[in-house]
Amino acid sequence: MTVRAVLTSVACTLAVCAPAAEAKPDLGPYRGSGAWVDLYDPGVRADPAGAVEEMAGQGVRTLYLETGNHRLPRRTLVGYPQQVSQLVDAAHASGMKVVAWYLAGLDELRIDRKRSLAAVNFTTASGGRFDSFALDIESTKIGPVLRRNLALLKLSRRLRRAVGSSYALGAIVPDQRSTTISPGLWPGFPYIQVARLYDVFLPMSYSTYRTRGATGVYRYTVANVALIRNLSWPRRPVHVIGGLAAKLRPSEASAAVRAARNAGAIGFSFYKFSWTKPAQWRALRAFR
Repeated sequence: MTVRAVLTSVACTLAVCAPAAEAKPDLGPYRGSGAWVDLYDPGVRADPAGAVEEMAGQGVRTLYLETGNHRLPRRTLVGYPQQVSQLVDAAHASGMKVVAWYLAGLDELRIDRKRSLAAVNFTTASGGRFDSFALDIESTKIGPVLRRNLALLKLSRRLRRAVGSSYALGAIVPDQRSTTISPGLWPGFPYIQVARLYDVFLPMSYSTYRTRGATGVYRYTVANVALIRNLSWPRRPVHVIGGLAAKLRPSEASAAVRAARNAGAIGFSFYKFSWTKPAQWRALRAFR
């Protein structure tokens, strides 16, 4: 065999034996505008198709749908599964993505894990699935903070192992003031460790609790994005949840959207769909 033939054979062998590059998580569901629906939206459950039609008409790209929280009866893994199925199928039929989210208590990690994975693996009547899953991280049932951090990271590692590295996981986190000022909701939040387990951050940038006026809302929103950019490693993209829709003045809603866009966020939404009024919809449509 000639030298050239030997080299060709070795190259072919290496090409066959080399493992395929692992797919990167798809962050598409977190890009652009979103709308949130929780377990306390009876109007949406009563008319899933109508709700999705309104969202689509407002240019919503992703529905963020709560599948459960730590207050559910112990045996319930997904709340209102029939309506969840209808919402997922209707959203997909309208060209929208759907992200499931679950509020963990962190005091019973076994049930938190079961409910989270029940959302990940949920299948609709027509075979539809959620496009991603995000964990809502805000419960203070566990104290002190160090113990709470350990519980959060233990649950997060279990979730990541279960879904694999190519599945997109979102972390819904408290706002900048809640995680940096003591006493506060969660001072000492473990951004670096969370960034290693999740692919995108969704800060609850609720200016409605923190400041008033367009200038204040703008600065507050920018600060939320900057904090995550500075404290997460690797640096993760951000989808901003820009406040309680019903309590935002039109100028404040526009300022929040503008701030998120200028700060480099990949997506934006207000909490929540049933509270969103025409002024907030107009502001949301400006996010590109």
